[in-house]
Amino acid sequence: MQVALESFEDSRVTLAPSKERIEVPLPEEIGSSRIAGKDVAKSNADGGSDMFDEIRQRFLEFKSNKFLKEAAHFQNLARAQSPKFLVIACVDSRVCPTNVLGLQPGEAFMVRNVANLVPAIEFGPSETGAALEFAVKSLEVENILVIGHSRCAGIEALMGMQDSNTGNYVERWVVNGKAAKLRTEAAAPHLSFDQQCTHCEKESVTQSLNNLLTYPWIKERVEDGLLSISGGYYDFIHCTFEKWSLDIEGSGATGGKRYSTKDHQFWR
Repeated sequence: MQVALESFEDSRVTLAPSKERIEVPLPEEIGSSRIAGKDVAKSNADGGSDMFDEIRQRFLEFKSNKFLKEAAHFQNLARAQSPKFLVIACVDSRVCPTNVLGLQPGEAFMVRNVANLVPAIEFGPSETGAALEFAVKSLEVENILVIGHSRCAGIEALMGMQDSNTGNYVERWVVNGKAAKLRTEAAAPHLSFDQQCTHCEKESVTQSLNNLLTYPWIKERVEDGLLSISGGYYDFIHCTFEKWSLDIEGSGATGGKRYSTKDHQFWR
């Protein structure tokens, strides 16, 4: 994971002495992409246009084509939200549940983290745990969907970890998927590293579903039939989607720790 840092040399603005009057142009005079004659936030791909211009245009289109046309719906959402789904997905820019699954405003409470992991309750307090608590206890969502995806860099980091190599933030987080890594290595030692990563991308989703049940207030609602938990896998290479659930009533937790899966579906 790399973060590109641009030099300040080309975008530096010379400040006038404090006693001199500085003329501040009106917004319409400077436009949306220039300050003191220097372009800011340029897109390298299109030769220098403001990267926010397109986002601004998309927002205005959303406002005119969606918000204003469905004013009553958005007025209701302004009063309160009552989503039926809690969706847990990866932060990967290629994975956008609202686009891929056509989810509309108000339909799903969203949690996105590296590698779409759900830590077990033993992990302790976490942002994901806080979102689970709010979604289940306060919003009373009826479905939890954990979505994994192809070519997940978080899972690749997990599969490439050594036991002692837990120094950075990413590794400290993805270690929550260690059980899935171990199961993958045990079940598919003959596969290439890339193939093992694909296997683990799905295995980690199932592990996260099992981890959900370590939260008593989730397990209770699942057992009472008030909450369903499902796993999904989005292959953005071939644009396919897999969905499955845990066999909570049928198999029970094998060894007291893990439930098997059922109801596999393949959408293509």
